[in-house]
Amino acid sequence: MKKWLPLIIIAIIAIGLYMKGSGFYNSVIEEEENISEQWSKVESAYQLRSDLIPNLMKIAERYAEYEQETFKSVIEARSKATSIQIDPSNITPEKLEQFKQAQGSMTSALSRLLAVFERYPDLKANENYKEVMNSYDRVEKRIKVERDRFNESITPYNNLVRKFPNNLYASIFGFEKKSRFDGDEGIENAPDINDSIRKN
Repeated sequence: MKKWLPLIIIAIIAIGLYMKGSGFYNSVIEEEENISEQWSKVESAYQLRSDLIPNLMKIAERYAEYEQETFKSVIEARSKATSIQIDPSNITPEKLEQFKQAQGSMTSALSRLLAVFERYPDLKANENYKEVMNSYDRVEKRIKVERDRFNESITPYNNLVRKFPNNLYASIFGFEKKSRFDGDEGIENAPDINDSIRKN
């Protein structure tokens, strides 16, 4: 019996490590699914913003036909922003940075467009314009909420893979710390869409 005791102890330790490792793995997969789901909501919110731009441009062009350069910059920024898609299962810091920069350019172009609108009182008085702007304001608020929720979903995952002894299993399974969506200058200060309406 004594000669089998070390083998039995090793077997018990191995089973314990296996159970701990499999439990850890399943927990990380669950957290990754939460992150993926929340990221899809972030992208959906930005897509809603992008979808409103053609309506806004259509209304604006009737009143501000001489602002073609500004319109062109908005169209180009929208095209670039919608071309960058991120696989939620592989949100790398580099890809997240590309997405943030593209959306920041979109925000910057829209800020310039809103500044143009200030020169056209008739445009600001248009009911269709007001309706689109109100929708836009709601979308900007939703973007902020979904970004915050995405960042919140990152915390339990990062805690799980970085704490000892889980970090040992994380290195074995290839799980790494994930990046948050930190706002850039152009993103964190989203344009106050309704400001032009309130001034009217």
